[in-house]
Amino acid sequence: MDLVEIVGRGSGLHEVLKLTKQIAETDSTTLILGETGTGKELIAKAIHNLSLRRDHAFVRANCGAIPAGLLESELFGHEKGAFTGAVSRGIGRFELAHGGTIFLDEVGDIPLEMQSKLLRVVQEHELERLGNNQTIRVDFRLVAATNRDLVTMVKRGEFRSDLYYRLNVFPIQMPPLRERQDDIPLLAWHFVTQYAQLMNKRIETILPGDMDHLVHYLWPGNVRELQNVIERCVILSSNQVLSHPSLPEVQHVQQGSGTEARPLAQVDREYILKTLRETDWVIGGPNGAAARLVVKRTTLLYKMRRLGISRPKEGI
Repeated sequence: MDLVEIVGRGSGLHEVLKLTKQIAETDSTTLILGETGTGKELIAKAIHNLSLRRDHAFVRANCGAIPAGLLESELFGHEKGAFTGAVSRGIGRFELAHGGTIFLDEVGDIPLEMQSKLLRVVQEHELERLGNNQTIRVDFRLVAATNRDLVTMVKRGEFRSDLYYRLNVFPIQMPPLRERQDDIPLLAWHFVTQYAQLMNKRIETILPGDMDHLVHYLWPGNVRELQNVIERCVILSSNQVLSHPSLPEVQHVQQGSGTEARPLAQVDREYILKTLRETDWVIGGPNGAAARLVVKRTTLLYKMRRLGISRPKEGI
């Protein structure tokens, strides 16, 4: 993974790639910010592969996916018998990243009580495995990412300010796909080629109207949603023309319609409310609103709080 493999050359992405090259030459901690599905992990991998640590491990830890009770063990390791079920020594992600890069994805989901322990490791490059008081020195480069507003979380007491400042040495803001319209045709063809090869199909045409539909859709799930849509279109394609992409009209901006553009927050709120009503306010699960919106359950709950969305009381 290098910058050549990151598809798109619009002005928003150009700035990201410029910053990526600059920070890769150092060992400084990097914080990648942006909505879900914008490609934060791709940038983290590019930073590693352009650095002097490229020949060592790139270790990823999804802090939002690891249960809170296991997070300390996953990150810092444990000794045999340290807790019920610890039948052997476990090496943590930080030790595995010795000499290389550790990527802490969804760092905003780390519980408050764990943040002080993480701060010490980030500051001192030292850790102790669970069940062992011996200090272990580790050499790592830290890249963190989040789709959450850490500044607001600090103000609310949900995220330690000292840890935030340690992480925010060199921030990189990923632009959402709706601000990268010039890149959408490139991305669409990239995914068409990728999935057509996997499915042994030959697709040579995307109809102009369909491409226009892709370009002006607001993409709440960003590049990940576009990738999923193209995969579905390739599956449905029976000839050399890409199948028509089915996208919710509420998220489509009609050019030349004379309709005044609405604030994005308003569009997001309406779309989320519509999806919640369609799923009878079921948020999680394979048929829940989060799955339909192509976002994590925790991300949807965060957006609902931010947009003031709550389930109506019975009888109202």
